[in-house]
Amino acid sequence: MPLKLMYITNEPAVAKIAETYGVDRIWIDLETLGKQERQKEMNSVKSHHKIEDITAIKKIVTTSEVMVRINPWNKDSIGEMEEVIRCGADLMMLPMWKTVSEAKEFARVAFGRAKTILLLETKEAVECLDEVLLLRGIDEIHIGLNDLHLSYGMDFMFEPLADGKIETLCRKIHAAGLPFGFGGIAKLGEGLLPAENIIMEHYRLGSTRAILSRSFCDSAKIKKIEELDKTFQGNLKALRDYEIYAASAGESAYVLNQNEVIQRVNKITEKIRKGKQQWIAKG
Repeated sequence: MPLKLMYITNEPAVAKIAETYGVDRIWIDLETLGKQERQKEMNSVKSHHKIEDITAIKKIVTTSEVMVRINPWNKDSIGEMEEVIRCGADLMMLPMWKTVSEAKEFARVAFGRAKTILLLETKEAVECLDEVLLLRGIDEIHIGLNDLHLSYGMDFMFEPLADGKIETLCRKIHAAGLPFGFGGIAKLGEGLLPAENIIMEHYRLGSTRAILSRSFCDSAKIKKIEELDKTFQGNLKALRDYEIYAASAGESAYVLNQNEVIQRVNKITEKIRKGKQQWIAKG
């Protein structure tokens, strides 16, 4: 079964194109609390989506689900969740949770009115995962590499994939019977760690969900809707074609790819660290 793909956009025309070519979930991103401070040194997407975007996208799509990332748990979370549900979200994602009680309250408030996804991206979440996996009302878990690697003081977002942390988490979540995914996928042939390597790791680890990253199809840079349509169509076809290979590659190919991932990540990390040391030395 191919990966369930998620794409972040609040533009109805872009959402319709994504749906047309097989994106399973259109992602409305309401998370703003603390994100700028956490990821200030990273070239990551800082969303400006609004609650009313949920309704607008819900009216446009017919086969894709509407997924909404809310803010990290805070005093206003219950009200935010109620509004997101009222607007028709199919799925809600809780980022930056750190305790069993936060995950439990998230599931309690949703109460089956929208599917629940925990975005696991803190070392505190890793430490209490065993207890969280015993909770009722959690439908899926996604492992967020951007913030998880920062939480561990790492230099490159794919370090947790190379050092075995992601594999350990995937095995635990799989054993609990929950669907899961991790990280994002760029356009084939692109990314510091090529998308092909990452797709193979998804299939090796049993992941069934993935985010299409900004570099997969950057709608902010492609102004003509016809060009966007063509780009999305071509990139999605290439990804799905590669998945056919990945799904049947076999254990030896998975191990070979895993070793290549480790080698590539180690080289990239070493380069990043050397760059930091040179910057510090220049003072």
